[in-house]
Amino acid sequence: MSAPAKPSGEPITSKRQLVEYIESGCKPAEAWRIGTEHEKFGFTMDDLRPLAYEGERGIRAMLEGLSRFGWRPVLENGTLIALIDDTGSSVTLEPGGQLELSGAPLETIHQTCVETYTHLKQVKDVAAPLDIGFLGVGFQPKWRREDTPWMPKGRYRIMRDYMPKRGSKGLDMMLRTCTVQVNLDFASEADMARKFQVSLALQPLATALFASSPFIEGKPSGLLSTRSDVWTDTDPDRCGMLPFVFEPGFGFERYVDYMLDVPMYFVYRDGQYIDASGQSFRDFMAGRLPALPGQVPTIGDWMDHLTTAFPEVRLKKYLEMRGADSGPWRRICALPALWVGLLYDTAALDGAWDLVKDWSIEERERLRTAVPREGLAARVGGRSLEEIGEDVLDLAAIGLKNRARLSESGRDESIYLEPLMAILQSGRTPAEEMLEAYIGRWQGSVDPLFAEYAY
Repeated sequence: MSAPAKPSGEPITSKRQLVEYIESGCKPAEAWRIGTEHEKFGFTMDDLRPLAYEGERGIRAMLEGLSRFGWRPVLENGTLIALIDDTGSSVTLEPGGQLELSGAPLETIHQTCVETYTHLKQVKDVAAPLDIGFLGVGFQPKWRREDTPWMPKGRYRIMRDYMPKRGSKGLDMMLRTCTVQVNLDFASEADMARKFQVSLALQPLATALFASSPFIEGKPSGLLSTRSDVWTDTDPDRCGMLPFVFEPGFGFERYVDYMLDVPMYFVYRDGQYIDASGQSFRDFMAGRLPALPGQVPTIGDWMDHLTTAFPEVRLKKYLEMRGADSGPWRRICALPALWVGLLYDTAALDGAWDLVKDWSIEERERLRTAVPREGLAARVGGRSLEEIGEDVLDLAAIGLKNRARLSESGRDESIYLEPLMAILQSGRTPAEEMLEAYIGRWQGSVDPLFAEYAY
């Protein structure tokens, strides 16, 4: 989750200003970039427990250790909560201590893969002497919610209190999930709308391909992506498949209307989070926010508010793909490969739209609901996701080949689709491989997962 924006700019009193902020993300194709983020669970190697913030083997010690690689500290009330560098990258903390790399906006997936590898090597260099490990899966496989320490960030205290009022799994989302996502650009309002529609319709395919969270509290959960299932009962005001995205005329203003209907969490002022949970950004614009009567928001407040909705695809000044479980290094590189291949090439984007354009609202919702449990066997439009996935990966490969961004060894970016192609060829999600190991060589224990799937 992002650091708060600094309150800045002219007062916001009209919806048009909010639309223009998102619209300002439009850029020509040659300026499109790839921003990849991934989260991971830290654990102590001797007892596999989640990391506390304090202590010789805590999250703060990890952040302090990483600072030797040129990262600069970010403090909240004197507490180290994040790291930044000059490239636009940051290392941040999720509520349960999940460590997140938010990567720089890069030109190629080759660069993304190098960035991810470099970060994971730095993390390992710091963690190894502390006898700490990091795990890339979608849901904490062993420990209960009550066993997970909370990180000392003000916005998380507000969310912690509000989440249980809106769903039964919001605290699980905060404390026990990890994801990988990619942030991508658009050229115009029409380009944004088409990319939003295609990526939202196909987000369940990404959930199936990356499903790697079949355990909860040491036992099979009955799901392949427990992380994805958590989002179905987190907060109906701010999650889901957004049917309005597929309506005629969808554009920036319609998304702004949606965000204005999403209840607020907080306002950030003078280094403090002010609880505005459940209150209305519309009232804020009118100077009637109960938490700050008489004040109106700035663009910084709008930027913060945009981070508090959690649909399967999220719009800011770019589009965020949010459907995938976290995983090993090669699958972290595979997620941007999938979406860049589909969305950054016109022929691939048109082909992907042809695959999904006839799906009804009801079919998309059923698919979203089914995929955490059924994975690649989930069906839509008379076909399984395994079948659809073959067509989608073919399109993504074409898109990446057409981009012709070559590595030093002369290979294009389609090489990063290979882990996903292997999943389709086997017909088994990563979660199903884990379950097979659990029944077999792990002898009914999830503990070996911490060794086999650690970075």
